Amino acid sequence: MREFDDRQGRTWVATVAETRGSDYKGRYHLVMRPPDGGDAVELVDVRWNSERTAARTLSTMSVVELRRRLRSARGRSPEGEAAGVA
Repeated sequence: MREFDDRQGRTWVATVAETRGSDYKGRYHLVMRPPDGGDAVELVDVRWNSERTAARTLSTMSVVELRRRLRSARGRSPEGEAAGVA
């Protein structure tokens, strides 16, 4: 789990979620959510095979990279497109 601020100064928590199923490849994916429990942004295209690898990757990601991935994911969502986020 990793906290960071977006370019508008809002705090987000980058974490990992597990997708249940018989396929273990890429079972874990990136999720970003506000710490107050608001709407989460799931990045199912950012995947890892283990929770340990995901945690290690998150701990080494720069704030710039986290912001870029958040901006990209929000721009692809229907809410982001309506708000002109891209």
